[in-house]
Amino acid sequence: MSLQPFFNHEFVPAEAGMEVRMKKGGGERDMKEKTSAVVLAAGKGTRMQSDVPKQYMLLDGKPVIWYALKAFQDSFIDEIILVTEQGEEPFAKSEIVQAYGFTKVTAVTAGGNERYDSVAKGLECVSSDSAYIFIHDGARPFVNRQILDDGLEHVRRYGACVAAMPVKDTIKIADEEGFAISTPRRDRVWMMQTPQVFEADLIRTAYQRLELEKDHLAAEGIRVTDDAMVVETLMDRRVKLFPASYENIKITTPEDLVTAQGFLLSGRM
Repeated sequence: MSLQPFFNHEFVPAEAGMEVRMKKGGGERDMKEKTSAVVLAAGKGTRMQSDVPKQYMLLDGKPVIWYALKAFQDSFIDEIILVTEQGEEPFAKSEIVQAYGFTKVTAVTAGGNERYDSVAKGLECVSSDSAYIFIHDGARPFVNRQILDDGLEHVRRYGACVAAMPVKDTIKIADEEGFAISTPRRDRVWMMQTPQVFEADLIRTAYQRLELEKDHLAAEGIRVTDDAMVVETLMDRRVKLFPASYENIKITTPEDLVTAQGFLLSGRM
Protein backbone atom coordinates (compact mmCIF):
# COMPACT_ATOMS: atom_id res chain seq x y z
CA MET A 1 0.00 0.00 0.00
CA SER A 2 1.47 3.33 -1.03
CA LEU A 3 0.69 6.45 0.94
CA GLN A 4 3.29 8.65 -0.75
CA PRO A 5 0.82 11.51 -1.47
CA PHE A 6 0.27 11.92 2.29
CA PHE A 7 3.86 13.00 2.86
CA ASN A 8 2.98 16.31 1.23
CA HIS A 9 0.62 17.12 4.09
CA GLU A 10 1.68 18.55 7.42
CA PHE A 11 -0.61 18.31 10.41
CA VAL A 12 -0.26 20.10 13.72
CA PRO A 13 -2.42 18.16 16.21
CA ALA A 14 -4.73 20.11 18.43
CA GLU A 15 -5.07 19.40 22.11
CA ALA A 16 -6.99 16.15 22.59
CA GLY A 17 -10.69 16.79 22.79
CA MET A 18 -10.36 20.50 22.08
CA GLU A 19 -13.06 22.05 19.95
CA VAL A 20 -11.35 22.75 16.66
CA ARG A 21 -13.77 25.12 15.01
CA MET A 22 -17.43 25.98 14.86
CA LYS A 23 -18.96 27.37 11.71
CA LYS A 24 -22.55 27.36 10.56
CA GLY A 25 -24.72 24.47 11.68
CA GLY A 26 -27.54 22.57 10.04
CA GLY A 27 -25.55 21.49 7.00
CA GLU A 28 -24.89 25.04 5.75
CA ARG A 29 -21.28 25.64 4.89
CA ASP A 30 -18.73 28.13 3.74
CA MET A 31 -18.48 27.90 -0.04
CA LYS A 32 -14.68 27.68 0.30
CA GLU A 33 -14.71 24.42 2.25
CA LYS A 34 -14.76 21.23 0.22
CA THR A 35 -16.21 17.98 1.47
CA SER A 36 -15.42 14.52 0.16
CA ALA A 37 -16.82 11.04 0.74
CA VAL A 38 -14.96 7.75 0.52
CA VAL A 39 -17.57 5.01 0.05
CA LEU A 40 -16.31 1.48 0.64
CA ALA A 41 -17.71 -1.29 -1.53
CA ALA A 42 -14.77 -3.68 -1.51
CA GLY A 43 -16.10 -6.36 0.84
CA LYS A 44 -16.44 -9.94 -0.33
CA GLY A 45 -19.55 -10.49 1.77
CA THR A 46 -18.89 -14.14 2.58
CA ARG A 47 -21.40 -14.07 5.43
CA MET A 48 -24.17 -13.28 2.95
CA GLN A 49 -23.87 -16.86 1.57
CA SER A 50 -24.18 -15.50 -1.97
CA ASP A 51 -22.02 -15.41 -5.07
CA VAL A 52 -23.12 -11.81 -5.57
CA PRO A 53 -21.18 -9.30 -3.42
CA LYS A 54 -23.52 -7.78 -0.85
CA GLN A 55 -23.06 -4.26 -2.20
CA TYR A 56 -24.55 -5.36 -5.53
CA MET A 57 -27.41 -7.45 -4.17
CA LEU A 58 -30.81 -5.97 -4.97
CA LEU A 59 -32.80 -4.17 -2.31
CA ASP A 60 -36.23 -3.14 -3.57
CA GLY A 61 -34.95 -3.37 -7.13
CA LYS A 62 -31.75 -1.40 -6.69
CA PRO A 63 -28.23 -2.47 -5.66
CA VAL A 64 -27.49 -1.98 -1.97
CA ILE A 65 -24.66 0.43 -2.84
CA TRP A 66 -27.11 2.65 -4.75
CA TYR A 67 -28.74 3.89 -1.55
CA ALA A 68 -25.56 5.20 0.06
CA LEU A 69 -24.33 6.76 -3.17
CA LYS A 70 -27.72 8.39 -3.68
CA ALA A 71 -27.61 9.94 -0.19
CA PHE A 72 -24.19 11.47 -0.83
CA GLN A 73 -25.09 12.50 -4.38
CA ASP A 74 -28.10 14.47 -3.11
CA SER A 75 -26.23 16.12 -0.24
CA PHE A 76 -23.70 18.93 0.18
CA ILE A 77 -20.83 16.49 -0.54
CA ASP A 78 -18.66 17.76 -3.41
CA GLU A 79 -16.98 14.53 -4.52
CA ILE A 80 -17.40 10.81 -3.98
CA ILE A 81 -14.63 8.22 -4.20
CA LEU A 82 -15.97 4.68 -4.70
CA VAL A 83 -13.68 1.88 -3.53
CA THR A 84 -14.43 -1.55 -4.99
CA GLU A 85 -13.03 -5.06 -4.90
CA GLN A 86 -10.02 -5.57 -7.17
CA GLY A 87 -11.26 -6.18 -10.72
CA GLU A 88 -14.75 -4.77 -10.12
CA GLU A 89 -13.87 -1.22 -11.16
CA PRO A 90 -15.23 -1.48 -14.76
CA PHE A 91 -18.50 -2.99 -13.54
CA ALA A 92 -18.93 -0.33 -10.86
CA LYS A 93 -18.24 2.46 -13.34
CA SER A 94 -20.65 1.23 -16.01
CA GLU A 95 -23.39 -0.52 -14.04
CA ILE A 96 -23.51 1.70 -10.95
CA VAL A 97 -21.95 5.12 -11.50
CA GLN A 98 -22.92 5.68 -15.14
CA ALA A 99 -26.14 3.65 -15.10
CA TYR A 100 -27.58 5.63 -12.20
CA GLY A 101 -26.05 9.01 -13.03
CA PHE A 102 -23.87 9.50 -9.95
CA THR A 103 -22.12 12.58 -11.29
CA LYS A 104 -20.29 13.33 -8.04
CA VAL A 105 -18.28 10.11 -8.24
CA THR A 106 -14.91 11.39 -9.40
CA ALA A 107 -12.94 8.14 -9.02
CA VAL A 108 -13.50 4.41 -8.78
CA THR A 109 -10.53 2.60 -7.32
CA ALA A 110 -9.70 -0.91 -6.13
CA GLY A 111 -9.38 -1.54 -2.41
CA GLY A 112 -7.03 -3.82 -0.49
CA ASN A 113 -7.04 -6.89 1.69
CA GLU A 114 -8.17 -5.12 4.86
CA ARG A 115 -10.66 -2.35 5.45
CA TYR A 116 -7.91 0.09 6.34
CA ASP A 117 -6.13 -0.76 3.09
CA SER A 118 -9.29 0.15 1.18
CA VAL A 119 -9.69 3.40 3.08
CA ALA A 120 -6.08 4.32 2.31
CA LYS A 121 -6.65 3.67 -1.39
CA GLY A 122 -9.71 5.87 -1.31
CA LEU A 123 -7.91 8.67 0.52
CA GLU A 124 -5.28 8.74 -2.21
CA CYS A 125 -8.02 9.80 -4.67
CA VAL A 126 -9.48 12.59 -2.54
CA SER A 127 -8.80 16.11 -3.78
CA SER A 128 -5.88 17.80 -2.05
CA ASP A 129 -8.03 20.82 -1.18
CA SER A 130 -10.71 18.85 0.63
CA ALA A 131 -11.45 20.17 4.11
CA TYR A 132 -13.46 17.24 5.51
CA ILE A 133 -13.66 13.58 4.56
CA PHE A 134 -16.64 11.31 5.23
CA ILE A 135 -15.75 7.59 5.26
CA HIS A 136 -18.77 5.35 4.81
CA ASP A 137 -19.49 1.65 4.43
CA GLY A 138 -21.39 1.16 1.19
CA ALA A 139 -23.25 -1.72 2.84
CA ARG A 140 -25.06 0.81 5.08
CA PRO A 141 -27.86 1.86 2.73
CA PHE A 142 -29.86 4.04 5.10
CA VAL A 143 -27.50 6.90 5.77
CA ASN A 144 -29.57 10.05 5.35
CA ARG A 145 -29.28 13.82 5.05
CA GLN A 146 -29.78 14.39 8.78
CA ILE A 147 -26.87 12.08 9.62
CA LEU A 148 -24.67 13.82 7.06
CA ASP A 149 -25.63 17.27 8.33
CA ASP A 150 -24.91 16.24 11.91
CA GLY A 151 -21.58 14.75 10.86
CA LEU A 152 -20.58 18.01 9.19
CA GLU A 153 -21.59 20.06 12.21
CA HIS A 154 -19.67 17.82 14.62
CA VAL A 155 -16.50 17.54 12.51
CA ARG A 156 -16.35 21.32 12.31
CA ARG A 157 -16.49 21.50 16.06
CA TYR A 158 -14.34 18.53 17.10
CA GLY A 159 -12.22 17.60 14.07
CA ALA A 160 -13.17 13.93 14.34
CA CYS A 161 -16.57 12.34 14.83
CA VAL A 162 -18.45 9.09 14.27
CA ALA A 163 -22.08 8.23 13.68
CA ALA A 164 -23.11 5.83 16.45
CA MET A 165 -26.01 4.71 18.63
CA PRO A 166 -26.23 3.63 22.29
CA VAL A 167 -26.69 -0.12 22.71
CA LYS A 168 -30.13 -1.39 23.69
CA ASP A 169 -29.00 -4.61 25.36
CA THR A 170 -26.83 -5.34 28.36
CA ILE A 171 -23.26 -6.06 27.28
CA LYS A 172 -20.99 -8.61 28.96
CA ILE A 173 -17.21 -8.75 28.68
CA ALA A 174 -16.06 -12.38 28.47
CA ASP A 175 -12.74 -14.05 29.19
CA GLU A 176 -10.95 -16.40 26.80
CA GLU A 177 -13.10 -19.31 27.97
CA GLY A 178 -16.38 -17.53 27.37
CA PHE A 179 -17.22 -16.68 30.97
CA ALA A 180 -18.61 -13.23 31.79
CA ILE A 181 -16.09 -11.19 33.75
CA SER A 182 -17.61 -7.69 33.75
CA THR A 183 -20.66 -5.69 32.77
CA PRO A 184 -20.01 -2.18 31.43
CA ARG A 185 -22.58 0.51 32.04
CA ARG A 186 -25.07 0.35 29.19
CA ASP A 187 -25.29 4.14 28.91
CA ARG A 188 -21.56 4.24 28.14
CA VAL A 189 -21.57 1.61 25.39
CA TRP A 190 -22.24 2.68 21.81
CA MET A 191 -22.48 0.78 18.52
CA MET A 192 -20.18 2.32 15.95
CA GLN A 193 -21.64 3.14 12.55
CA THR A 194 -20.55 5.18 9.57
CA PRO A 195 -20.00 7.77 8.25
CA GLN A 196 -16.90 8.50 10.26
CA VAL A 197 -15.89 12.07 9.57
CA PHE A 198 -12.54 13.82 9.93
CA GLU A 199 -10.59 16.89 9.06
CA ALA A 200 -8.76 15.90 5.89
CA ASP A 201 -5.23 16.48 7.16
CA LEU A 202 -5.97 14.62 10.39
CA ILE A 203 -7.17 11.42 8.71
CA ARG A 204 -4.47 11.57 6.05
CA THR A 205 -1.74 11.86 8.68
CA ALA A 206 -3.33 9.11 10.76
CA TYR A 207 -3.27 6.70 7.81
CA GLN A 208 0.30 7.70 6.97
CA ARG A 209 1.29 6.69 10.48
CA LEU A 210 -0.74 3.50 10.24
CA GLU A 211 1.29 2.45 7.22
CA LEU A 212 4.44 2.85 9.29
CA GLU A 213 3.07 1.20 12.44
CA LYS A 214 0.71 -1.54 11.21
CA ASP A 215 3.24 -4.36 11.59
CA HIS A 216 3.99 -3.24 15.14
CA LEU A 217 0.28 -3.03 15.97
CA ALA A 218 -0.27 -6.52 14.56
CA ALA A 219 2.60 -7.86 16.67
CA GLU A 220 0.92 -6.35 19.73
CA GLY A 221 -2.35 -8.05 18.81
CA ILE A 222 -4.07 -4.75 18.00
CA ARG A 223 -6.52 -5.11 15.11
CA VAL A 224 -7.64 -1.90 13.47
CA THR A 225 -11.39 -2.16 12.89
CA ASP A 226 -12.46 1.38 12.06
CA ASP A 227 -11.14 4.81 11.20
CA ALA A 228 -11.84 6.26 14.63
CA MET A 229 -9.46 3.68 16.08
CA VAL A 230 -6.74 4.83 13.69
CA VAL A 231 -7.13 8.43 14.89
CA GLU A 232 -7.43 7.47 18.55
CA THR A 233 -4.43 5.15 18.50
CA LEU A 234 -2.01 6.93 16.21
CA MET A 235 -2.95 10.59 16.67
CA ASP A 236 -3.91 10.46 20.37
CA ARG A 237 -7.11 12.31 19.55
CA ARG A 238 -10.50 11.90 21.10
CA VAL A 239 -13.33 11.17 18.66
CA LYS A 240 -16.79 12.58 19.27
CA LEU A 241 -19.76 10.21 18.97
CA PHE A 242 -22.99 11.67 17.62
CA PRO A 243 -26.38 9.90 17.52
CA ALA A 244 -27.33 8.62 14.08
CA SER A 245 -30.14 6.07 13.66
CA TYR A 246 -30.87 2.48 14.66
CA GLU A 247 -31.99 2.03 11.05
CA ASN A 248 -28.50 2.88 9.78
CA ILE A 249 -27.71 -0.84 9.70
CA LYS A 250 -24.93 -2.62 7.87
CA ILE A 251 -25.94 -5.38 5.47
CA THR A 252 -23.75 -8.29 6.57
CA THR A 253 -25.97 -11.39 6.75
CA PRO A 254 -29.12 -12.55 4.93
CA GLU A 255 -31.13 -11.52 7.99
CA ASP A 256 -29.91 -7.95 7.60
CA LEU A 257 -31.22 -7.85 4.04
CA VAL A 258 -34.65 -8.97 5.28
CA THR A 259 -34.57 -6.24 7.94
CA ALA A 260 -33.63 -3.63 5.34
CA GLN A 261 -36.45 -4.73 3.07
CA GLY A 262 -38.80 -4.41 6.04
CA PHE A 263 -37.70 -0.83 6.63
CA LEU A 264 -38.44 0.03 3.00
CA LEU A 265 -41.80 -1.73 2.95
CA SER A 266 -42.86 0.05 6.11
CA GLY A 267 -42.26 3.41 4.46
CA ARG A 268 -39.86 4.46 7.22
CA MET A 269 -36.99 5.01 4.77
